[in-house]
Amino acid sequence: MTPVAPAFPPPLDSYPPVAGGLVHILVERAALVPFNVVATAIFFVAIVHTFAAKRFLVLAHRLQHRHDERELEAGRPPSPSVPAELLHFVGEVEVVFGLWVVVLVVAIVQSYGWSTAKHYLDHTVDYTEAVFVFVIMTVAATRPIVALAEGTLRRIARLGGETPAAWWLTVVVLGPVLGSLITEPAAMTLCAVLLGRQFYAFRPPARLAYATLGLLFVNVSVGGTLTHFAAPPVLMVARTWEWDTPFMLTHFGSRALLGIVLATGAYYLMFRAELAALRTRRAEREQTTATTAPVPPWIVAVHVGFLVWTVVNSHYMALFLGGFLFFLGFVKATAPHQSPLDLVPPLLVGFFLAGLVVHGGVQGWWIAPVLGSLNTVPLFVGALLLTAFNDNALITYLATLVPNLGPGLKVAVVGGAVSGGGLTVIANAPNPAGQAILARHFEEGISPLGLLLGAALPTIIVGLCFLL
Repeated sequence: MTPVAPAFPPPLDSYPPVAGGLVHILVERAALVPFNVVATAIFFVAIVHTFAAKRFLVLAHRLQHRHDERELEAGRPPSPSVPAELLHFVGEVEVVFGLWVVVLVVAIVQSYGWSTAKHYLDHTVDYTEAVFVFVIMTVAATRPIVALAEGTLRRIARLGGETPAAWWLTVVVLGPVLGSLITEPAAMTLCAVLLGRQFYAFRPPARLAYATLGLLFVNVSVGGTLTHFAAPPVLMVARTWEWDTPFMLTHFGSRALLGIVLATGAYYLMFRAELAALRTRRAEREQTTATTAPVPPWIVAVHVGFLVWTVVNSHYMALFLGGFLFFLGFVKATAPHQSPLDLVPPLLVGFFLAGLVVHGGVQGWWIAPVLGSLNTVPLFVGALLLTAFNDNALITYLATLVPNLGPGLKVAVVGGAVSGGGLTVIANAPNPAGQAILARHFEEGISPLGLLLGAALPTIIVGLCFLL
């Protein structure tokens, strides 16, 4: 009889109980499955790569500049430099985890064989969320949906004179809360598009630009917690722990709203002078901005229908992906009322998330015991900090595997996970969508350190609202 290959990665309940503290558990698991250390080392190198990505872009620009100078000196027109293009590719944050998946797969093949690697990639890893984010990001960024959202929020921004500050407040407060209905990825896409048009287009100072980015990521992360189906970290636990929308409203809703208002208010007070200064730039831009024809209401209604179909069937890839194909046909048929679809940013975001879940699937050996060893406050803080290094949906999913987790601890781990969802681009599934849309407004791309600093204060404020 052919021996049955051991499961990969080993189920968490397959590890024998170990007497001692957390360190003893991790040491024993590393000794029992040495590949655990290899997989985690590759994952952390990938994280370091995301922080160094901007340096690759700077180097790529320098190489291209030197290449252009040499071409001109030789009497030839400038042309793309292959080394510069390769460095630029390596410097794209969205491709980092995919690149290191190649290294991880090679390590799996060397340790377990190709059949195990193929089974893990094809049968163990769930790519539904990555594909869903690609589809919802594409649909939500179309001209009819953006026009509908912009028109709705414009009525509120008009109360403040439609100044950049009024738009800023409207988008970063109401947009994330909308995520509880249309899902966080869709809310992130709409908020990023509108901020790009009504705020970032006026070239705010770097500090305000990063503060706004961090605030947006934090607000979106907690803004989807008013329901049980919109935020990825909540989706991971809702069915297992029997959480419904009334439960979410009772335990998270008021805290999320309070955190969003307080965090936004704090940044508004800090940057009110800079926000007021953008009003002049807006007036100058309006003089050169051409107006576009309105989209017929029936086309907007059809787009909303496709958006609703995608959200309702977000767990069923065959259904929402099939609907997406019909959507592409409809966009082609109504081209005069559409903007050209740019599928590159959604594809890159989907690729980013797919790479992240591949890496995340082999990190449970250390994340689960870390979560299981903490009490309420340490668990909240631990989940918040771990989220900066991994998708918060993975953190909460692993929490469902911890035995005998009490009701208070369940609320604490989800609260910590959503509170830390804005610290890094990998902390929350919708973040790559926001980065892909807004990166062009930052010189040489978005700095991970700048995002971390911009999100720090909102994270603390929101975290205190959930914790206290």
